[in-house]
Amino acid sequence: MKKQESIEINSATHIAHVLIEALPYIRRFKGKTVVVKYGGNAMTEERLKNSFARDIVLLKLVGINPVVVHGGGPQIGNLLQRLGKTSEFVQGMRVTDAETMDVVEMVLGGLVNKEIVNLINRHGGSAVGLSGKDGDLVRARKIVVKQRSPETEETEEPEIIDLGHVGEVESIDPSVVDMLVQGDFIPVIAPIGVGADGFSYNINADLVAGKMAEVLKAEKLILLTNTKGILDKEGSLLTGLSLSEVDDLISDGTITSGMIPKVRCATDALKGGVASVHIIDGRIDHAVLLELFTDQGIGTLLMRR
Repeated sequence: MKKQESIEINSATHIAHVLIEALPYIRRFKGKTVVVKYGGNAMTEERLKNSFARDIVLLKLVGINPVVVHGGGPQIGNLLQRLGKTSEFVQGMRVTDAETMDVVEMVLGGLVNKEIVNLINRHGGSAVGLSGKDGDLVRARKIVVKQRSPETEETEEPEIIDLGHVGEVESIDPSVVDMLVQGDFIPVIAPIGVGADGFSYNINADLVAGKMAEVLKAEKLILLTNTKGILDKEGSLLTGLSLSEVDDLISDGTITSGMIPKVRCATDALKGGVASVHIIDGRIDHAVLLELFTDQGIGTLLMRR
């Protein structure tokens, strides 16, 4: 046998082993809903964008029902800068006046949402873009932020900061998403909600994805990030955690800063009935498939146990 033929057979055999490893996972999750929060580098690098789109299409083709919720903070910031408007943040949240909210809706509900839809469709899927305003999908309420300055006495009332059109999820009506899933479409959702006051609100995409997973009774919630997952104090990946272990890691300072809101979103989803949450590195090609369909996975798996 020629050396080239041997290499080709070995490569084909490896592919066969990969497919066989994926088979029990495909069987287990067939017919289940998986909510994927899409953001970070996976949204901005061309190679990763195409990799993500292929993953979502494959999930649908093997009988799993993916629902995508996306962010778009960097894209919003870039357009605001081009318009000469300075971005201001309080506790990690963008201060959003009426003019900024117009930009947020244009970027999230328009440019970013339709780009993702187009990518998925180009790779053989049937995606439909939505914002939380469509079909009264996401009802929002305004976030009230209280902040105490270092000079403020503990006995004094904290300052109340108005972030403008920044909200949180009050409720979700999944009717339109259910209809799309039953019609064999892939919903792609921009995290914008409408309040009882009729105004639009910008909502953190992690929060929308977590609540969406709860309401849809999803089997899994997958959060794509720009880190390997949850790390210990030495920087090593923690591959599996329970709710109690997560609380301990927050208490002892292992989980800090920007990872805390993401982890809180994950634990809330678990308490709300989602079977498992995966925090994975979106900088890896085919991150979603590797986490779902391989024995080893690539990120941190959180479960209620």
